[in-house]
Amino acid sequence: MATAGHAIRGSRVGAGPLGETERGEAAPRVRVSYWCANGHETTPSFSASEDVSPPEVWDCPSCGFPAGLDAANPPEPLRNEPYKTHLAYVKERRSDDEGAALLEEALETLRARRSGLQRAS
Repeated sequence: MATAGHAIRGSRVGAGPLGETERGEAAPRVRVSYWCANGHETTPSFSASEDVSPPEVWDCPSCGFPAGLDAANPPEPLRNEPYKTHLAYVKERRSDDEGAALLEEALETLRARRSGLQRAS
């Protein structure tokens, strides 16, 4: 099978013939080391501009813990709170006695509504 004479081989879409000079010079960068509580080191690069400073904390790509600039004193991992159900939040706001009173009030309202429907039919 013959290929067309205009086929581009060994190249990808968007690749220019001149490479780096066509796109311009790369901005100056600085690499900063961060360490997490598990001892992982990550070194992201940031702009070397004077008006930009690297963040104090960076997420570790290996374990997800927060990583800091000081290898001897990395930040403590965040404590994850377990998922709370709607019932758990309600129990924080109401005592068992208050809950029983509210339930009884709702049941009385429901019984009154049902007895009114039975008489109407």
